[in-house]
Amino acid sequence: MMLEIRNFRNFNQSFMAQGFQQVQKQTQTMVLAPQLRQSLKILQVPTQELRSTILEELQTNPTLDELPVDGIQLETREPVESDQNGSSDSHEVEEMNFKEDYEIFNKLDEDWKEYFAQESSSYSYNTEDAKKRQHFFDSLVNETSLQEHLTQQADLAELDDDEKKAILYLIGSLDGKGFLNASLSDISLMIGIPLAAVQKAHEILLSFEPRGVGCFDLQHCLLHQLEANGQKDTLAYRIIRDHYKLLLRRRIPEIARKVSANIYETQLAFEDIATLDPTPASKFSEDTNRVVIPDVTVTKGENGFEISLSNEMLPRLRINPAYKELLAKGNVASKEKAYIQDKMRSGKFLMSSIEQRQQTIERITKQLLHFQYDFFEKGVSGLQPLTMSQVAEAVGVHETTISRAIANKYIETPHGVFEFKYFFTPGLKSSSGKSVSNKSVKESIALIIESEDPSKPYSDQELVRILGEKDIKIARRTVAKYREEMGILPTNLRRRYRN
Repeated sequence: MMLEIRNFRNFNQSFMAQGFQQVQKQTQTMVLAPQLRQSLKILQVPTQELRSTILEELQTNPTLDELPVDGIQLETREPVESDQNGSSDSHEVEEMNFKEDYEIFNKLDEDWKEYFAQESSSYSYNTEDAKKRQHFFDSLVNETSLQEHLTQQADLAELDDDEKKAILYLIGSLDGKGFLNASLSDISLMIGIPLAAVQKAHEILLSFEPRGVGCFDLQHCLLHQLEANGQKDTLAYRIIRDHYKLLLRRRIPEIARKVSANIYETQLAFEDIATLDPTPASKFSEDTNRVVIPDVTVTKGENGFEISLSNEMLPRLRINPAYKELLAKGNVASKEKAYIQDKMRSGKFLMSSIEQRQQTIERITKQLLHFQYDFFEKGVSGLQPLTMSQVAEAVGVHETTISRAIANKYIETPHGVFEFKYFFTPGLKSSSGKSVSNKSVKESIALIIESEDPSKPYSDQELVRILGEKDIKIARRTVAKYREEMGILPTNLRRRYRN
């Protein structure tokens, strides 16, 4: 027995010697307070999401009121006295002796409604701006995915059990373009459904809208769309079916010889093919049909450019006066008093965060107007290279604050609606040493190509020469890169033949 105890002690000493022991250690870590997280979220989210955040707080914080559009001003600018414990109540209220009166606290909502009805009797909820705003939000709809759209059509089709299972599997197997990348026989084996049922399900899927969904590849998709439009006996159909590779290379003269047609007729057939949809699922992509609400609008008036923030979409808030009056009267118990004070502090912090957000966005916009003044005057051609650090230094905040403040936000300008990040762009040096934004260079390339002779389009090297005449020094490979980024075809594919 003693031997076993010694062995255990030896094992324990050996175990501890290897470093397996419990120790206490103090470390400092940075943890974001809930209010700071909320402030960062408010700064980062776009206007529409900010509205949802405010509405959530309105539902959980009884001390907050949403004012009508023509209501009184926010209370965030009012001076607030605070005690040492961070209370947002006045010293007079803090010194009062609150009595136990839970019945009054239970009737708080009823008292508030009566009080607010008296305070807001002069304001109307039926203002024109309020109606417009409500109509806007009532008009918003959720996006429908391609799978949901096709499943709804499948529910209306006459299918037996096997065909229904097969068509649902086919719908779930479509790629981002709406094409089916597996053979029907392979699908039949994978899901254990007879091939005839899978073929019938596929035939029905091809009849769904948008046409072209469920095809095996682009060639099949284009042919199917022409068939659905009653154009199976056309020159365009023959070109896609018999000379698809030449079509991709846009070999119009060669195709014209092979189909025994003149160049003009062949070019008309190419124009018919161009009207077809090569990616039938694109309209159901994630970024399609999203509502863009500009956070800032810049307009040019008599005295120059003016900046206005989109505040009309945001609920206007104030602290409910009934709660202040209730605290002042001292008719609530200490527990209820602490609850109300906490909610009032939370509400005032929310209003302060919203105001700070709007001020930050306005200051950033002013700096954009300063740095990118030529853009607001002339358009994209006047865009200058700009970094976030430049704006951060001018505004007096950290670069990460600029990054958060411009995230997912838009600005309406005299030249259209742009993302804030659009104005932050690298640049190139002209031969005279002047910096030129790469977006301005792209705009110049697009304008040159737009004005070229379709029968003699410019090569990338010729574009380099023309840009050089405009004092823009750029390499040929950079021109090719920018052209591809803009989706502009190379020279041989842009060439169009005259009749």
